[in-house]
Amino acid sequence: MGQQRFGRASLAAALLGLSIFIASPGTAQTQPSVAEATDKTGKPQDAAAEDSAFERRAAQLVDLFSGRLNYGAYFAPLFQAAVSEAQFEALRANLITAYGEPLAVEAVEPLDPWRGTARLRFARASGTVTMEVSPDGEQRVTGLRIQNFILPGDSFAAVSSEMATLPGKAGFLVAEIDNDDIRPLASLHGDAQFAVGSTYKLYLLGELAAQIAAGEHRWDAVVPLTHQSFSSAATAGWATDTPVTIQTLANWMIAVSDNGAADTLLHLLGRERIEAYMRGTGHEAPSRNIPMLSTVEAFALKGVNFASERRAFIAADDAAQRQMVEGWADRLTLANVDGVSFAGKPRYIDALEWFASPRDIAQAMAALRSQGAPEAMQALAINNGVGPEAAKGWRYLGYKGGSELGVMSMTLLGQREADGKWFVVTASWNNPDADTAAVTMIGLVGRLLQLALKAD
Repeated sequence: MGQQRFGRASLAAALLGLSIFIASPGTAQTQPSVAEATDKTGKPQDAAAEDSAFERRAAQLVDLFSGRLNYGAYFAPLFQAAVSEAQFEALRANLITAYGEPLAVEAVEPLDPWRGTARLRFARASGTVTMEVSPDGEQRVTGLRIQNFILPGDSFAAVSSEMATLPGKAGFLVAEIDNDDIRPLASLHGDAQFAVGSTYKLYLLGELAAQIAAGEHRWDAVVPLTHQSFSSAATAGWATDTPVTIQTLANWMIAVSDNGAADTLLHLLGRERIEAYMRGTGHEAPSRNIPMLSTVEAFALKGVNFASERRAFIAADDAAQRQMVEGWADRLTLANVDGVSFAGKPRYIDALEWFASPRDIAQAMAALRSQGAPEAMQALAINNGVGPEAAKGWRYLGYKGGSELGVMSMTLLGQREADGKWFVVTASWNNPDADTAAVTMIGLVGRLLQLALKAD
């Protein structure tokens, strides 16, 4: 229920730039010698002495993604702590499955001796690699993400065809927004309900903006952090009742999908008022999200500690479910979350989740834009989800994603530089039997964003 995937280490976030770029604290003013990466037999890889640390590591990308370089020799401990070798190998295999074997490094562009971007060409596509190298004596890679894949002759039909073959069910919508009107350009299962994880936080942001516009709250008002949760990149370990501004809570909830911030805002704004806002955006199946659960409530109900309560909750109607949640308030707490949902197979993603169709999400984004709250729009734009390369050609780009085991959702709201037109690109993928492949989804959504940039 967040970009950190229910509290477990997210390779997509660390490696592919959904929200985290693993990097060294700073760069040095002088350039030490570059330690050689080795192949899997221990043989050093040659590099020109005059190349910078970044350029030499970039030159090794084909060997890295072909599996010929030693993981421990290439990546610094900082990176290894976030992304295990097994996780990296899984991502590497997914890339090759999606795009073919890596063939060449093209258009290397250093920002300085330690950072830069490069285009890595695969058999069927090319992607942008953003990388940072540690300035210490070994100069191993501390930050790396690959995204913005471009396929020659790509089309909405091609993306739709590939998405239709994903295990489980996936769908998307690309639409132009004109005020509150949504003009679909391409879609697959655009009206089907999907589990969307933290994408539901768009409704919290919208109701927050509405209550502030009505004078009930202020963005700069200081409130206590009343609720803590898992997968809270900003508030993990913070003391309950720590004072923080409402705008900071909103920024954390959207930019790093902080669940503690989201749960605090849900209780501050009022569950039923958020539900009313959701209905007002035109959600086709609002009952799926009533009562709107906090992240801790959902975590708890998915676990083994609440098996009988879970069965009763799933079988009940909205009114009975609301009574249950209110009656169990002293038990559906962080202390009673057993963590079983954070590993293994997906659990109850068809019944204990937050749900929306691609069209519902597009309408939620359109509603946020029409509210005209700069603070809400700024929160969406802090982490644009795709990085600077993919954002080229967009005057504005906002993002919200959501994920847990078996669930992945990505949504972008953008204004084109060329003509000022606004677009939504949203996609969701559910697989009740196994986790979703983040690299696959990110690649597909990136392609949809590029196609929207060129659409008539």
